[in-house]
Amino acid sequence: MENLIFSINATLPIFLLMVLGYVLSLLKLVSRDFAKQLNSFVFKIALPFELFADMAGQDFASAWNGKFVLFCLAATFLSICLAALISRIVLRNDRAERGEFIQVAYRSSAAILGVAFIQNIYGEGHTAMAALMMIGSVPLYNIFAVIVLMTTAQDTQTQSADRQSLVRKTVLGIVTNPILLGIFIGFAWSLLHLPLPGIPKKVISDVGKMATPLGLIAMGAMFDPAAARKKAGPAIAASLMKLLVLEAVFLPAAVAFGFRGQQLVALTVMLGSASTVACYVMATSMGHEGTLTSSTVMMTTAGCSFSLALWLYILKSLALI
Repeated sequence: MENLIFSINATLPIFLLMVLGYVLSLLKLVSRDFAKQLNSFVFKIALPFELFADMAGQDFASAWNGKFVLFCLAATFLSICLAALISRIVLRNDRAERGEFIQVAYRSSAAILGVAFIQNIYGEGHTAMAALMMIGSVPLYNIFAVIVLMTTAQDTQTQSADRQSLVRKTVLGIVTNPILLGIFIGFAWSLLHLPLPGIPKKVISDVGKMATPLGLIAMGAMFDPAAARKKAGPAIAASLMKLLVLEAVFLPAAVAFGFRGQQLVALTVMLGSASTVACYVMATSMGHEGTLTSSTVMMTTAGCSFSLALWLYILKSLALI
């Protein structure tokens, strides 16, 4: 019951912020154009600042576990491959929506919930596994999100078959992607043990804290119920994959590899937490409509409170955590 209450407390406020954005749009207090501007700010400034602050504040060197990081890398990569395969079954004729489906089906809010879950279960000062999980998953989340979204965006479908041009555009998009820059600079900052003085740290932290609420409000403001109903089938399929299928496939493998305790909790959050709001920010910023993405984020945000509690209950009952 405690884990269920925590899960609800961790995810329900996120869902309610999206509802707030939708209500504000109905009241004409937030326009669609303004919501798009908020998305651009979150994608280019707030979210990179938040990721830099999170990565720079972790002590990765002292608690390195190569086996665990490699498993997170492998599970993330295979999750992406599985999502791509299922997208071809669910969305055969819509390349752009396949890109959205792939991203929301594999990409978790692991960075947000990973530390919180482990601290809630094991107490303060036990976040090393969550940090290592982020090293093994978050960079791949973003790298493949850029690749998938760029290669399936509407504008790329009308181009000629100039593969070299598309490859150059994709590589440039990865190298200059603000979110990836925030992660890699923060990771390097942590490994080099560089100081972050009080005033810059406060400014970076305050700007980063705006990413999630503004992104969620913008998502809610741009949510179109009529369009969402048309995407209900793919959104439900992506949500089931995000909350249930990936857990069912990779958690038994993790147990077979000998992972227990905090490692399994971190993996559970990585595999089965809600699709992150960054999915919507990136999708709409890179030429996609975003309706399938926003619908799936809302469904998984509402559902993961219960699905994560279920998986944690199963692991606890089997004395694995």
